Order: sequence, then C-alpha cells, then structure tokens
Amino acid sequence: MEVQPELITELREKFFKTPPDPKFHPADVTRVKENNNWLKRFLEHNENNMQESYNMLWDTCAWRSKFGTNEITEDNVKKEYLDVGLCFIHGKDKDGKTMFVIRCKLHTRGSKDFNELQRLVVYWFERLERETNGNQISLFFDMSESGLSNMDMEFIRYLIGLCKNYYPNFLNYIIIFEMPWILNTAFKIIKSWLPPKAIPKIKFVHKSSINEFVDPNDVLTCWGGSNEYVFKFVPEAQNNMDATLNGKINSRKVHFAENSPMTEQSPGSFGEQQTEAQLLFIEPDAIVFNRIGNEIGGTITLKNMSSAMPLSYKIKTTSPEKFRVRPSSGILLPQEQRVISVILQQEYNVRGLLHADRFLVMCLPLKDPNTPTRDLAALWKSEKQPEQHRLRCCDGGSVNNETSRSIFSPGLSENGQTDTLTRKIVHLEECNAKLHSDVIFIKHLLLFSVIVTIAMAIIVVYILKLDIKSTVEQPTACHMCHEL
Repeated sequence: MEVQPELITELREKFFKTPPDPKFHPADVTRVKENNNWLKRFLEHNENNMQESYNMLWDTCAWRSKFGTNEITEDNVKKEYLDVGLCFIHGKDKDGKTMFVIRCKLHTRGSKDFNELQRLVVYWFERLERETNGNQISLFFDMSESGLSNMDMEFIRYLIGLCKNYYPNFLNYIIIFEMPWILNTAFKIIKSWLPPKAIPKIKFVHKSSINEFVDPNDVLTCWGGSNEYVFKFVPEAQNNMDATLNGKINSRKVHFAENSPMTEQSPGSFGEQQTEAQLLFIEPDAIVFNRIGNEIGGTITLKNMSSAMPLSYKIKTTSPEKFRVRPSSGILLPQEQRVISVILQQEYNVRGLLHADRFLVMCLPLKDPNTPTRDLAALWKSEKQPEQHRLRCCDGGSVNNETSRSIFSPGLSENGQTDTLTRKIVHLEECNAKLHSDVIFIKHLLLFSVIVTIAMAIIVVYILKLDIKSTVEQPTACHMCHEL
C-alpha cells in the first residue's frame, strides 16, 4: 500500500503534539523526528490507519525504553546462546530479503533462560535493522529433526509478537522447512496468533521445493542445497558512530551491482574523487584478496593529502555480513596515513564471491581532530556531500595464479580439505547423535511393548482361571439342587 508523504508528516506531528514520555530513549525520539522510512513502515503495517499507526508508534517507543532495546549489544547478550547457532542471519529469500534462521532442533522447551532468549532475538532484530536499513526480512524456521520437545510455543509467540507489535512491516515471508506431521496441531494454534494478512506469508517447503522461496545459492547442504556455510558467530562490523545513529546515516542509496544497495549515492567511477582538490589518497585502487595464514584478506592504505585539515573517514561495503573491516572509521590527521585490513569471514565460500562485491570509502574535512562523536554524527547526517572513492575486489590470481588456486579452490588446498573434512565430521556427529537418540527411543518402545504383552498375558490367564472355576462350581451347585 502506497504511503503519501503528507501522512508521514501528519503521523510525526501527531506524535509530538503530546510531549513524548521523558523515559523514551533519545535515539528513538530522534528517529521519529528524522527517519521518514521508519514512520512509513508504521503506516504500511496499519494500512494507512492514522490512529492505529500512532498507537503502535507510541507503544513501540515505550516498549523499547522499558526493554532497553538501544542498549542491547553482543557484549551483554548471553554468549553461550549466540555461539550455539539457535538463530542467525543467513542468505536471501527469492525476493532478495535477508533471512533470519531459527534452528528448532537446537532448542528444547524450558532448557534456556527465557529472558535471555528474548534479549537474543531482540539483538538479532536490531542488527538486522541496521544491516538492512530497515528492509523486510523472512523468518526461516528450520524444523528438520525436530519433535514435540523442540516446539516452544512461548518462544514462537514472542517472535510473532515482536513482528506484530514492535517491528512494523518487517516480515516478507515465514518459511517453514520440513515441519514434522506430529506438529500440525501445534501449528494451527500458532496460525491463530497471526493477523489475517500475515497468513499468506507462510510458506511450507521441503528439500524438493525450497528453491521456490530461497535463493538457490543460499540453500545449505542440510537443506538439500550446495552451500557449505557452517554457522559461527561473527561480531557485528559496526563503529561507534553508526551505533549512535542506530544504523542510519541517510536514506540516499547507491547501486554498485544489481540489487546491491549501499548507503550514500554519488556518480563517478572507481577511485574518482568528488572535489577538485583530492583530500584522500587510496592505494591500491582495488582490494586484492590473498590467503594470509588461516585468513583470506587484503589491505588498503589511506592517506590524508591535506597539510592543514584533519579528515573523518568511513568505509562501507555492499556485503557487510561477508567482511570484517578494521578500522572501518576514524580520523586522519594532516598528512597521516593508515593501513586498513579487510578480512573475508571464514564461513563464506570464496569461489566467485568477491567479484560482485564493492567498497565505498568516504571522507569529510574537519576543523578540529577532537570533534565529539555527537558532532561527527551530525556532520555525516548533514547534506554536505563527502568525497567518495569506490573500490572493487579481486583475487590474488591477477598477481599470482598459484595463490589464486590456493584461495579459490579450497578443495585443492590443505586448508580447504581440512574445512571440508571438518564439516563432514560435524555432519557425521549430528547423524550419530540422531541415530543414538532413535535407538534409545526404539529400546524404550520395545520395553514398553514387552511390558504390555506380559500384562495382557497375565490378564488373559486370570480371566481363563475365573472361567474354569465358574465351570467347575456350576455342576456342583446343580447336583446339590437335584438332591434336595
């Protein structure tokens, strides 16, 4: 449903007509003031109903304040729950929306602190908000090898409640993978919690049909695909300034490749400066990835060309989930240079991956190198156009073909063979655990059958004894009657 700009303005004015609760977090109040896309989502969620949109916006700010949403980081979420991989971000659905995967078999009802589970989900939702700039996501419930004990209705209800009440217009699909038939009844209850317009978003898939709703390149091997991704928690590549802005710089976008949006738009080719006097020099003009020890990465050098002005710089990428950039932002003093390292996350398959990825390096001149973080945030939010440099990625094959084979053919390298063997061992361990569980279940079932059989035999013998006794006593009674 299309939302007219005047409705966004009306919603904002309605919100501030009553002074916001002092308990509301300043970042959320600022978001209402400046982020049109956020307000637009409330209107879309409520089909342009102004009063319902206003109520939801107010309730959301109240909930975020009470829950402490803006203060949740990977440092204060229970690390054990992050590392186990119960839920994580992986891949895209058929519409290019990021998927939030919940692996149901890794959670047993009542086995975890529910308050910590709530914080875990909110951490991932907030991270998704930052990494997708508030774009829609798809919930992917991996229910393979799950049973009744893995069906935590309270946890699922909490997930639905977040999307229904506090994250407006957030869901693209709810994809249910390999749901066991035994959970059909439980799922009917779950459907009753969803608003009517959300029911068509539910898609049941199996290995044979998963490609209809998930990008084939992102279908994991355990889902019947060829993607060998194995979950390992990777800290969010986010600097303090981005955290202050809650992931928002501005709403302008650039497209380096088809369907690969990135914040900040400006024309020009790779490495082309946007001012007559270039402020920042970058060498080389492409990030060359080579294997360094157990990692695959490259470096670039930034140099402040000005002899008088410090620079504030930021580095963005079309695929923030794939790379770790250190340091991704900072201040360069006059004539100072700094080496930036870019590391490809280990869980990504590097074959053919890098050529579609791009990096954007931006800088703005400063008057004072000690500018406070808040003023820096305001500077980047302003309409002032930063100098921009676009960098492509390439593998080391352009320099050394042998290195290229080592990096991009992991099946031929020692490290690649080790990774493949590790994945296979993990898979075998999972299958062994499942088989062991099945054997125990069968043993219990057999024991139960034996007990039932013995009990039935005892009952039959007892009934037969009663029949025999009755037969013996009946002639005796008749004989006594005859004598009388």
